[in-house]
Amino acid sequence: MPNDSFLYRLTRHEAFGGILLMTAALLAMAVANSPLLAAYDAFLEAKLAITINGTGLTKPLILWINDGLMAVFFFLIALELKREMREGKLKNPADVILPGMAALGGMVAPALIFVVLNRASPATLGGWAIPVATDIAFALGVLALAGPRVPPSLKVFLLTLAILDDLGAIIIIALFYSHGLNLAYLAGALVPLAGLLALNLRGSARLAPALILGAVMWVLVLKSGIHATLAGVVTAFCIPLADHRGGSPLHRLEDALTPWVSFAIIPLFAFANAGVVLVGLSLADLAAPLPLGTALGLLLGKIVGVFGVSWAMVRLGLAGMPEGATWRQVFGVACLAGIGFTMSLFIGGLSFDDQDLMNQVRLGVLAGSGCAGLLGWAVLRFG
Repeated sequence: MPNDSFLYRLTRHEAFGGILLMTAALLAMAVANSPLLAAYDAFLEAKLAITINGTGLTKPLILWINDGLMAVFFFLIALELKREMREGKLKNPADVILPGMAALGGMVAPALIFVVLNRASPATLGGWAIPVATDIAFALGVLALAGPRVPPSLKVFLLTLAILDDLGAIIIIALFYSHGLNLAYLAGALVPLAGLLALNLRGSARLAPALILGAVMWVLVLKSGIHATLAGVVTAFCIPLADHRGGSPLHRLEDALTPWVSFAIIPLFAFANAGVVLVGLSLADLAAPLPLGTALGLLLGKIVGVFGVSWAMVRLGLAGMPEGATWRQVFGVACLAGIGFTMSLFIGGLSFDDQDLMNQVRLGVLAGSGCAGLLGWAVLRFG
């Protein structure tokens, strides 16, 4: 593709990933509310098996997407996190204080709002983590649409906040959303982990052995009952940043994976998980504890947590304001942090097997993320 072509420039635009994600979600909703619903459900429930001599994995396509492809997504997130910690925005602890504390506040406040609204509903209380995370692609895409008025420091602030947010989500998934622990498989997963550590100690920069060991560990972790995304994260942290020739295996892998994750895996995840059936729904349904806790957690919780903690940190002299930014702009970024789309749907799928409850989750995520995105864009564009 020529570097000056319209398609090339379009795919390189910061907002393109968010727009593609939004398009996939809207397409899923259109299909779910059309005569194609039965075909849509059949597609997601189609069994896909990888077996040897009758032993292996047999799962519906929706679980291959949510357990398999999302492990690749988390693998990429962990690669970015390692790079930022070693040579980027997270290298200097002083630069992490404000977005780090804002990320923490932006996780605690949404969870508290969800718990308060669902405290009388034990069936839905387990979804407390649904509104805690920020969708990086969506949030940065909306920020790019806000135009050149937004100072670069705010993009760094939002990116750092979202990365730390995702790290917190990974920890929450590992601690609270892993079920039926099988110690035999978990012990087996230590073998490929030992292999990855041995490669690191030897200074090996070859990617193929590390990726093969990571794939074996993914299968064993999946069978152990711990969510398999953790295997992707651990594998990513074992990828070397530099080799003896002055190159970077981590950078090469990150560059190779980014377009696949941004333009294929995340849109496919959105298409598979955002199909809200609107037939029979009304605004009153949004007032049920589960969708209301999700929507208000994303919108109000992120504003209170991110903006409130940022304001307190700066006023107390514990952190500096992002360079060139105003409080109105920080408020706009706090709104964008409420776009929880991908991560919220993912955690919702881990929380509930019941399709009626998942439909409520989808309704709350779409309402909360949509309002947060529109409010954040308006504040940054016209404020």
